[in-house]
Amino acid sequence: MAENSKIEWTDHTFNPWVGCTKVSPGCQHCYAETLMDHRYHKVTWGPQGTRIRTAKQYWRKPVKWNMTWWVECEVCHLRQVFNEHGRCPKCQHPMVATMRRVRQRVFCGSLCDVFEDRDEIRDWRLELFGLIEQTPNLDWLLLTKRPENIERMIPWCGFEKPIPTNIWWGFSAENQKEFDSRIPIMESFSRIYHQTYFVSVEPLLGPVDVSSWLDEIDLGDEEHSCWSSPIDWVICGGESGPDARPMNPEWARSLLDQCREADVPFFFKQWGEWLPKSHMWYAGLKEDLTFKKKPIPFGDETMLPVGKHRSGNFLDGLEWQEFPK
Repeated sequence: MAENSKIEWTDHTFNPWVGCTKVSPGCQHCYAETLMDHRYHKVTWGPQGTRIRTAKQYWRKPVKWNMTWWVECEVCHLRQVFNEHGRCPKCQHPMVATMRRVRQRVFCGSLCDVFEDRDEIRDWRLELFGLIEQTPNLDWLLLTKRPENIERMIPWCGFEKPIPTNIWWGFSAENQKEFDSRIPIMESFSRIYHQTYFVSVEPLLGPVDVSSWLDEIDLGDEEHSCWSSPIDWVICGGESGPDARPMNPEWARSLLDQCREADVPFFFKQWGEWLPKSHMWYAGLKEDLTFKKKPIPFGDETMLPVGKHRSGNFLDGLEWQEFPK
């Protein structure tokens, strides 16, 4: 539950409560369950488990973020609090000369799912939506494995009061089956509510074809001749942790190619536990490296169990860290 998050595609994480239930293959080695249930014993995971609301003091953090001026260095792209007399701590360029103002991104739900259907979190979810309205200078990234619940759980549908424009709607899709089942729901929602939509293909457990959903969709009315697809951004990454499953590099390359063809931003977050042998040089690793587990063949590659902190995020020698405009 971090301020200034270590998750590469956000600035902060915020969890209104803790706890969830596994719903698909991507949940098998859930890091949140491992951390908050097995290690810290804060909650019990699963449908018969518990959900714990986070502290009132913690809930006040987004209000403070909302009042803070953040900037991004145009030289090294580090995002940070603005200080007119300071320098960028990464590249040492003066802030006044090289910084542009940016909106802070808040990933909401790294230890829960905002749209899980449980009675005890209903009021907490309404409080969360009130907090989102109270912080218009923040972009709230709501990522879910349950997009079918969004429309009936948000308080703005069916009323004249519009949905806050600072919400980005995201869904997870670790394989083709989950993507195919969830994307029509988001597409239907996006036809009505024209906001930012993204898909997190992490952990990537198989090839996923998103290309047919990256084209413009004709709405067939006079007001809107067409509307872009419900995918404004694709996040991709491999699984981490001791039992992580490897990600075939061809799956990641395919997603990158699909996004480049459609001019959709692509963010490659991590390789995770397993790194292709062909990428050792990009990760700064030596050929004589020893491993606790055996490397495994995967397609045309040999996957090495180097761990998340050493595998890095270079895909064929480049970092792909693109964002929606």
